[in-house]
Amino acid sequence: MSTPDVDVNHNKNIKTEDLLCPLVEYEECDFSKLLEKPRLLNIERQRSLDERSLSELSIGMSPHHSTRGVDLNSSRIFEKLDYICSPVGRRSGFSTPRSQTGFDPHPMVAEAWEALRRSLVYFRGQPVGTIAALDNTEENLNYDQVFVRDFVPSALAFLMNGEPEIVRNFILKTLRLQSWEKKIDRFQLGEGVMPASFKVLHDPVRNSETLIADFGESAIGRVAPVDSGFWWIILLRAYTKSTGDTSLAELPECQKGMRLILSLCLSEGFDTFPTLLCADGCCMIDRRMGVYGYPIEIQALFFMALRCALLLLKQDDEGKEFIERIVKRLHALSYHMRSYFWLDLKQLNDIYRYKTEEYSHTAVNKFNVMPDSLPEWVFDFMPLRGGYFIGNVSPARMDFRWFCLGNCIAILSSLATPEQSTAIMDLIESRWEELVGEMPLKVCYPAMETHEWRIITGCDPKNTRWSYHNGGSWPVLLWLLTAACVKTGRPQIARRAIEIAEARLLKDHWPEYYDGKLGRYIGKQSRKAQTWSIAGYLVAKMMLEDPSHLGMIAIEEDKQMKPLLRRSNSWTL
Repeated sequence: MSTPDVDVNHNKNIKTEDLLCPLVEYEECDFSKLLEKPRLLNIERQRSLDERSLSELSIGMSPHHSTRGVDLNSSRIFEKLDYICSPVGRRSGFSTPRSQTGFDPHPMVAEAWEALRRSLVYFRGQPVGTIAALDNTEENLNYDQVFVRDFVPSALAFLMNGEPEIVRNFILKTLRLQSWEKKIDRFQLGEGVMPASFKVLHDPVRNSETLIADFGESAIGRVAPVDSGFWWIILLRAYTKSTGDTSLAELPECQKGMRLILSLCLSEGFDTFPTLLCADGCCMIDRRMGVYGYPIEIQALFFMALRCALLLLKQDDEGKEFIERIVKRLHALSYHMRSYFWLDLKQLNDIYRYKTEEYSHTAVNKFNVMPDSLPEWVFDFMPLRGGYFIGNVSPARMDFRWFCLGNCIAILSSLATPEQSTAIMDLIESRWEELVGEMPLKVCYPAMETHEWRIITGCDPKNTRWSYHNGGSWPVLLWLLTAACVKTGRPQIARRAIEIAEARLLKDHWPEYYDGKLGRYIGKQSRKAQTWSIAGYLVAKMMLEDPSHLGMIAIEEDKQMKPLLRRSNSWTL
């Protein structure tokens, strides 16, 4: 049975019921421009996409929209990355007996590539993503789907290996899914929400294939993914940076997709903070774990996505409006995060001595945090040299837990200053047993237990102490650690972590996560053949072999960002 062509300009009329109907070959009518030969960047031009500063992009804005304390007319540009992306088509580590740098591939690299290719998902003959896990010993649940966040390390692996087609297909398919009407019960989600995941449904009777998306209506807890849109923008920039092909990002559909995502997170409201208010379960930690409010993972991804969008948005009328809003938000967000989320020994001592019930803009304890709420473990955890961005900050609450993804993304996006980035790496080295142990890498530290676990997780049997998201060890985080190590000039840390992972990952059949204080045990509900564990290892290996790959995922510091100001200063946003 054929289905009428779907008009992109009338996508708001698509009903929820239509999601189960076979999709048309919409690429032929909507994305016909993709059939044209990609337009490549001029490699020898003086400045790349990354070298436009926030101030340059602000030129031409209306005077009444200027940001206080920021020189919008300055012509200072980004510092160039020390690493320039590899030429298109260069393959790294796979199908090569020895790399140009003399890096001898580990025998399990070939095994990892074979497993990654087995995870490929096809839609009408084209690869569009990778399945979450190929573990046939457990019930599928939603592990048979393509997750936006899970696909990112797979996408980076294929880009590094000179295979961008699958990444391009994925970006376009998820973009198309974004345009669908999204309802949970009788409530309609925002137009810009990206799906958490999708699957390809094969109908052998009708000989048809259908894409079915999940925007949170099928998720545990029914929480929409806040991070999917951010990962999508970050991946679009990685594709553009890796291939030099700007035609994809310049498509009107991609430009609109970015603007829809940005409209959701830049909307005005009652909040007095530039951070993004989120529910529990809205990100990688997709169950109740007390990360509601302003979790570091979302704030770091938000910051990075804004910076990527700044580089990808066109300078047309619609683009300029968003560029102006992004510039303002970035300055406020960087100030807020660097000032209030940052914790080191001095800051911890200051909080320990806080006065409460302070009033007016001169208050030092601006969030009225009670010093008695400081957990005992944080005093022993904090080294003499080192620091990190804590998990959450909101009125009368500071979540002092360490979260790996948020801190690594803070380094890669340059949300962290160079000094803060160094301090984060110092902390990882100082607390190696706690954060790395026998399997990289703790998703958060420390674990909650007893009464605290009951209240905060709702007695979640999957998030018991030192398991899953409650202090579990996730091999996928290896690629983020490696990228942060390369960016900070500490590759020996990544090399040490990779060697630990290589001793067990293949033998244990690529588990999703590990349990225990040291990550010694395969997780009690951990899937085997977990795709992002496989891809995370490959990306880490290829990035160590060829550090130029860092350019597709890291952004250098913008010197126009407002400098870090101490809490004692009476500045306001």
